[in-house]
Amino acid sequence: MNTLIWYPKCSTCKNAKKYLDDKNIKVQLRDIKENNPSREELKEIITKSGKDIKSFFNTSGLIYRSMNLKDKLPNMSIKEKVEILASDGMLVKRPILIYNDKVLVGFKKNEWDEVIK
Repeated sequence: MNTLIWYPKCSTCKNAKKYLDDKNIKVQLRDIKENNPSREELKEIITKSGKDIKSFFNTSGLIYRSMNLKDKLPNMSIKEKVEILASDGMLVKRPILIYNDKVLVGFKKNEWDEVIK
């Protein structure tokens, strides 16, 4: 089953959901604030995405800024970064779409169009 990990109050997430609805793509919805991915899930998602772990941080979020992660992340290990992401769903960039064997993070229509035919 395809999964959309999202935050229902986020306008970008709503746009991603509408995009999927318009293409008649059924997804299991998962509220990231209530059900944040575990360390193991995050490792798997990040690996499948092929992206650097830093692209999974919600850099515009209040928690990210209050923790001063912009300055701290460069000196942290991958394990420490995964721990931080697993600690609070609001630190994770969203939405995350798990679609077949692909993972998309953030909603950029042109990127999603390449994967969802």
